[in-house]
Amino acid sequence: QVQLVESGGGLMQAGGSLKLSCAASGRTASSYAMGWFRQAPGKEREFVAAITRTGSNTYYGDSVKGRFTISRDNSKNTVYLQIDSLRPEDTAVYYCAAGAAPYSNWLNYGYWGQGTQVTVSS
Repeated sequence: QVQLVESGGGLMQAGGSLKLSCAASGRTASSYAMGWFRQAPGKEREFVAAITRTGSNTYYGDSVKGRFTISRDNSKNTVYLQIDSLRPEDTAVYYCAAGAAPYSNWLNYGYWGQGTQVTVSS
């Protein structure tokens, strides 16, 4: 079992950058593939990015390709999401999740953090 805690969210201006962190405790994060998802008010949970256990492969949702970068440091049990060129439509609660593989479907992840709010003003 693993516990996940996200941090790094906040109120940002469009065009800026932000780096979210997801710290894992309990079973080591390297035992899991990790994903980032986001959910805006009134919208479904959206796949943002995923990374394999070793970090050798990464995957991105179509709406964030080229602006978001997922990475991980297994020595720190932490996964990161770098967000560049922020847009108002990036406003959402961002969640990290741990699973058996880097799925794009949130239903395939068994462990979730509590989320961190990102708000982007125009």
